[in-house]
Amino acid sequence: MGRNEGTDEAAMTGAQVQLALDLQQDRPFSAERFIAGSSNVSARVWLARPRWPEGRLWLWGPAGTGKSHLLHIWAHQHRAVQFDAEALSCDGDGALLVAGQKLEPDVTPFVIDHLEGLTQEVALLHLLNRAHAAGRRVLMASRHPPARRFFHLPDLASRLRATMTAGLEEPEDELRATLLLSLLAERQLIVPQSVTDWLWRRLPRTGDALVQAVQRLDDAAMRRGSAISRALAIDVLSDLLGEEE
Repeated sequence: MGRNEGTDEAAMTGAQVQLALDLQQDRPFSAERFIAGSSNVSARVWLARPRWPEGRLWLWGPAGTGKSHLLHIWAHQHRAVQFDAEALSCDGDGALLVAGQKLEPDVTPFVIDHLEGLTQEVALLHLLNRAHAAGRRVLMASRHPPARRFFHLPDLASRLRATMTAGLEEPEDELRATLLLSLLAERQLIVPQSVTDWLWRRLPRTGDALVQAVQRLDDAAMRRGSAISRALAIDVLSDLLGEEE
């Protein structure tokens, strides 16, 4: 645990707490809903550690593998301020901002998602430097590890490439089946088992495909006022469905 990190709750200002809550509202992620499997074990092991080298950890992996879910769990457990990288900026005086609100890197840990959307490298460099000086941890996530991205600022590139990384893989079959049922349950969708079994066999073996499929089915069923059936799936998921196994 970083220096003074155990006193985050007492140290955080009201504005910091509100920012954390505002940026995480309407998120259905919780520890209870996360589906553990061999494809995400490395990330879970690193997140459970009280310390990371240089106080930084970078999760990476394809869309739909659970990166954002893990970030939300860790942020909730550690009272961290969480935001997407594209929202990070700094003003002319060097103050760090997210969604127009000032950040205090020496007060709380930070969780930064979707690093592929980063636009202001200097802001991230300032945040990492100030958080490290204060002993605050920074958790980040992207679809690719920092070694596979070009950074214009040499100092930022060196810090990120020295950051510990943990990869998440596409879900194994057992986890994929559970994930499909979980996604349907989150939207309170009632689907016959024959249809879910058929979808599991026909959809690509990626977490992102499952997320897309369930969202499309939900939207289509709501628009048409119909139940989710094999015929509806064939109609709205034609680009995703493979051959019958």
